[in-house]
Amino acid sequence: MKYVDLSHVIASGTITYPGLPAPVITDHLSREASQERYAAGTTFHIGRIDMVGNTGTYIDAPSHRYENGPDLSQLQLSRLVNLPGLVVDAAGGLRALEKTLFRGVEPRRKAVLIRTGWSSHFGTPAYGSGHPFLTSEAAALLVEGGAALVGIDSLNIDDISTGERPVHSMLLAANIPIVEHLTNLEALPSDGFRFFAAPPKVRGMGSFPVRAFAIVV
Repeated sequence: MKYVDLSHVIASGTITYPGLPAPVITDHLSREASQERYAAGTTFHIGRIDMVGNTGTYIDAPSHRYENGPDLSQLQLSRLVNLPGLVVDAAGGLRALEKTLFRGVEPRRKAVLIRTGWSSHFGTPAYGSGHPFLTSEAAALLVEGGAALVGIDSLNIDDISTGERPVHSMLLAANIPIVEHLTNLEALPSDGFRFFAAPPKVRGMGSFPVRAFAIVV
Protein backbone atom coordinates (compact mmCIF):
# COMPACT_ATOMS: atom_id res chain seq x y z
CA MET A 1 0.00 0.00 0.00
CA LYS A 2 1.40 3.39 -1.03
CA TYR A 3 0.24 6.91 -0.11
CA VAL A 4 0.51 9.52 -2.88
CA ASP A 5 0.24 13.21 -1.97
CA LEU A 6 -1.63 15.19 -4.63
CA SER A 7 -1.64 18.63 -2.98
CA HIS A 8 0.39 21.80 -3.39
CA VAL A 9 2.08 23.30 -0.32
CA ILE A 10 0.39 26.43 1.05
CA ALA A 11 2.93 28.96 2.31
CA SER A 12 2.74 32.63 3.21
CA GLY A 13 2.70 34.49 -0.11
CA THR A 14 1.76 31.52 -2.29
CA ILE A 15 -0.19 32.69 -5.34
CA THR A 16 -2.73 30.13 -6.50
CA TYR A 17 -5.07 32.08 -8.74
CA PRO A 18 -4.02 35.38 -10.36
CA GLY A 19 -5.97 38.28 -8.90
CA LEU A 20 -6.75 36.57 -5.59
CA PRO A 21 -4.75 37.50 -2.50
CA ALA A 22 -1.99 35.20 -1.30
CA PRO A 23 -2.28 33.70 2.18
CA VAL A 24 -0.60 35.46 5.10
CA ILE A 25 0.66 33.10 7.81
CA THR A 26 1.66 34.63 11.14
CA ASP A 27 1.87 33.86 14.85
CA HIS A 28 -1.17 34.31 17.02
CA LEU A 29 0.92 33.07 19.93
CA SER A 30 4.65 32.64 19.39
CA ARG A 31 6.73 30.13 21.35
CA GLU A 32 8.60 33.00 22.96
CA ALA A 33 5.40 34.68 24.11
CA SER A 34 3.95 31.39 25.36
CA GLN A 35 6.78 31.10 27.91
CA GLU A 36 4.93 33.65 30.03
CA ARG A 37 1.79 31.48 30.17
CA TYR A 38 3.15 28.01 30.91
CA ALA A 39 5.57 26.26 33.20
CA ALA A 40 9.30 26.53 32.58
CA GLY A 41 10.34 24.49 29.55
CA THR A 42 6.75 24.18 28.26
CA THR A 43 5.95 26.18 25.11
CA PHE A 44 3.23 26.13 22.49
CA HIS A 45 2.69 27.75 19.12
CA ILE A 46 -0.68 28.95 17.82
CA GLY A 47 -0.55 30.00 14.18
CA ARG A 48 -2.89 32.24 12.26
CA ILE A 49 -3.67 32.21 8.54
CA ASP A 50 -5.54 34.84 6.54
CA MET A 51 -6.57 33.48 3.15
CA VAL A 52 -9.38 33.13 0.65
CA GLY A 53 -10.99 29.73 0.27
CA ASN A 54 -9.57 29.31 -3.24
CA THR A 55 -6.01 28.71 -2.08
CA GLY A 56 -3.69 25.82 -2.90
CA THR A 57 -5.37 22.56 -3.86
CA TYR A 58 -9.02 23.18 -3.03
CA ILE A 59 -12.49 21.76 -3.40
CA ASP A 60 -15.59 23.50 -4.73
CA ALA A 61 -18.94 22.64 -3.17
CA PRO A 62 -22.21 23.43 -4.99
CA SER A 63 -22.66 26.66 -2.99
CA HIS A 64 -19.55 28.04 -4.69
CA ARG A 65 -21.74 28.40 -7.79
CA TYR A 66 -25.31 28.23 -6.48
CA GLU A 67 -26.64 30.34 -3.62
CA ASN A 68 -28.83 27.57 -2.22
CA GLY A 69 -26.49 24.68 -2.97
CA PRO A 70 -24.84 22.59 -0.24
CA ASP A 71 -21.84 24.28 1.37
CA LEU A 72 -18.71 22.68 2.81
CA SER A 73 -20.51 21.65 5.99
CA GLN A 74 -23.15 19.81 3.97
CA LEU A 75 -20.91 17.83 1.63
CA GLN A 76 -21.41 14.10 1.92
CA LEU A 77 -18.30 12.18 2.91
CA SER A 78 -19.28 9.53 0.38
CA ARG A 79 -18.42 12.12 -2.32
CA LEU A 80 -15.06 13.03 -0.81
CA VAL A 81 -13.19 10.08 0.70
CA ASN A 82 -12.26 6.49 -0.10
CA LEU A 83 -13.51 6.89 -3.66
CA PRO A 84 -12.36 4.48 -6.35
CA GLY A 85 -10.29 6.69 -8.62
CA LEU A 86 -9.21 6.82 -12.21
CA VAL A 87 -6.79 9.10 -14.04
CA VAL A 88 -7.61 10.36 -17.50
CA ASP A 89 -4.43 11.29 -19.37
CA ALA A 90 -4.78 14.67 -21.08
CA ALA A 91 -1.12 15.63 -21.09
CA GLY A 92 -0.86 15.91 -24.87
CA GLY A 93 -0.77 19.70 -24.92
CA LEU A 94 -4.40 20.33 -25.88
CA ARG A 95 -6.24 23.20 -24.17
CA ALA A 96 -9.90 22.33 -24.81
CA LEU A 97 -10.41 18.79 -23.51
CA GLU A 98 -13.31 17.25 -25.41
CA LYS A 99 -15.61 14.38 -24.50
CA THR A 100 -13.66 12.09 -26.83
CA LEU A 101 -10.96 12.09 -24.14
CA PHE A 102 -13.31 9.99 -22.00
CA ARG A 103 -14.05 7.34 -24.60
CA GLY A 104 -14.16 3.99 -22.81
CA VAL A 105 -14.08 5.62 -19.34
CA GLU A 106 -16.62 4.40 -16.76
CA PRO A 107 -16.94 7.29 -14.26
CA ARG A 108 -19.89 6.07 -12.18
CA ARG A 109 -19.33 6.61 -8.44
CA LYS A 110 -15.62 7.32 -9.08
CA ALA A 111 -13.24 10.23 -8.60
CA VAL A 112 -12.25 11.20 -12.14
CA LEU A 113 -8.86 12.97 -12.08
CA ILE A 114 -7.71 14.71 -15.25
CA ARG A 115 -3.94 14.86 -15.67
CA THR A 116 -2.86 17.71 -17.93
CA GLY A 117 0.64 18.28 -16.56
CA TRP A 118 -0.16 21.96 -16.02
CA SER A 119 0.74 21.70 -12.32
CA SER A 120 4.41 21.85 -13.35
CA HIS A 121 3.86 25.61 -13.84
CA PHE A 122 2.42 26.18 -10.34
CA GLY A 123 4.06 29.16 -8.63
CA THR A 124 5.20 30.71 -11.92
CA PRO A 125 3.57 33.37 -14.16
CA ALA A 126 2.96 30.69 -16.80
CA TYR A 127 0.44 28.96 -14.54
CA GLY A 128 -2.05 31.81 -14.83
CA SER A 129 -2.75 31.76 -18.56
CA GLY A 130 -3.25 29.29 -21.37
CA HIS A 131 -4.33 26.46 -19.07
CA PRO A 132 -6.14 23.28 -20.21
CA PHE A 133 -9.85 23.03 -19.41
CA LEU A 134 -12.86 20.78 -19.98
CA THR A 135 -15.49 21.56 -22.57
CA SER A 136 -19.16 21.68 -21.65
CA GLU A 137 -19.72 18.48 -23.67
CA ALA A 138 -17.12 16.67 -21.59
CA ALA A 139 -18.74 17.92 -18.39
CA ALA A 140 -22.15 16.73 -19.57
CA LEU A 141 -20.70 13.27 -20.23
CA LEU A 142 -19.31 13.09 -16.67
CA VAL A 143 -22.64 14.17 -15.21
CA GLU A 144 -24.54 11.62 -17.29
CA GLY A 145 -21.97 8.98 -16.34
CA GLY A 146 -22.54 9.54 -12.62
CA ALA A 147 -19.06 10.66 -11.53
CA ALA A 148 -18.75 11.12 -7.76
CA LEU A 149 -16.07 13.84 -7.99
CA VAL A 150 -14.00 15.45 -10.73
CA GLY A 151 -10.48 16.83 -10.26
CA ILE A 152 -7.92 18.52 -12.48
CA ASP A 153 -4.26 19.58 -12.12
CA SER A 154 -4.88 22.91 -13.88
CA LEU A 155 -5.68 26.53 -13.01
CA ASN A 156 -9.39 26.04 -13.63
CA ILE A 157 -11.62 23.27 -14.89
CA ASP A 158 -13.34 25.90 -17.08
CA ASP A 159 -12.09 28.19 -19.82
CA ILE A 160 -11.70 31.58 -18.09
CA SER A 161 -11.47 33.67 -21.26
CA THR A 162 -15.16 34.56 -20.84
CA GLY A 163 -17.40 35.01 -17.81
CA GLU A 164 -19.18 31.74 -18.51
CA ARG A 165 -18.41 28.70 -16.39
CA PRO A 166 -20.36 25.83 -17.95
CA VAL A 167 -18.30 23.03 -16.37
CA HIS A 168 -18.65 24.40 -12.84
CA SER A 169 -22.32 25.02 -13.52
CA MET A 170 -23.08 21.50 -14.72
CA LEU A 171 -20.98 19.54 -12.25
CA LEU A 172 -22.01 21.52 -9.18
CA ALA A 173 -25.69 21.50 -10.22
CA ALA A 174 -25.38 17.70 -10.13
CA ASN A 175 -23.76 17.86 -6.65
CA ILE A 176 -20.44 16.65 -8.05
CA PRO A 177 -17.59 18.34 -6.09
CA ILE A 178 -14.68 19.75 -8.08
CA VAL A 179 -11.04 19.63 -6.94
CA GLU A 180 -8.76 22.09 -8.74
CA HIS A 181 -4.98 22.65 -8.63
CA LEU A 182 -4.10 19.02 -8.06
CA THR A 183 -0.49 17.95 -8.55
CA ASN A 184 1.62 14.80 -8.85
CA LEU A 185 -1.05 12.92 -10.81
CA GLU A 186 1.73 11.30 -12.83
CA ALA A 187 2.54 9.24 -9.71
CA LEU A 188 -0.82 7.45 -9.96
CA PRO A 189 -1.80 4.47 -12.09
CA SER A 190 -4.74 4.90 -14.43
CA ASP A 191 -6.97 3.09 -11.90
CA GLY A 192 -6.76 0.79 -8.90
CA PHE A 193 -6.42 3.49 -6.23
CA ARG A 194 -8.62 5.23 -3.65
CA PHE A 195 -8.93 9.03 -3.58
CA PHE A 196 -9.45 11.35 -0.59
CA ALA A 197 -10.12 15.12 -0.52
CA ALA A 198 -12.05 16.24 2.56
CA PRO A 199 -12.22 19.92 3.57
CA PRO A 200 -13.03 21.25 7.06
CA LYS A 201 -16.73 21.29 7.92
CA VAL A 202 -17.18 25.06 7.49
CA ARG A 203 -20.67 26.51 7.28
CA GLY A 204 -21.24 29.30 4.77
CA MET A 205 -18.25 28.61 2.49
CA GLY A 206 -18.22 26.91 -0.88
CA SER A 207 -14.46 26.45 -1.46
CA PHE A 208 -11.59 25.48 0.83
CA PRO A 209 -8.16 23.84 0.66
CA VAL A 210 -7.91 20.07 1.00
CA ARG A 211 -5.08 17.61 1.57
CA ALA A 212 -5.81 15.54 -1.49
CA PHE A 213 -4.13 12.14 -1.59
CA ALA A 214 -4.53 8.65 -2.94
CA ILE A 215 -3.87 5.18 -1.62
CA VAL A 216 -2.52 2.79 -4.21
CA VAL A 217 -2.92 -0.83 -3.25
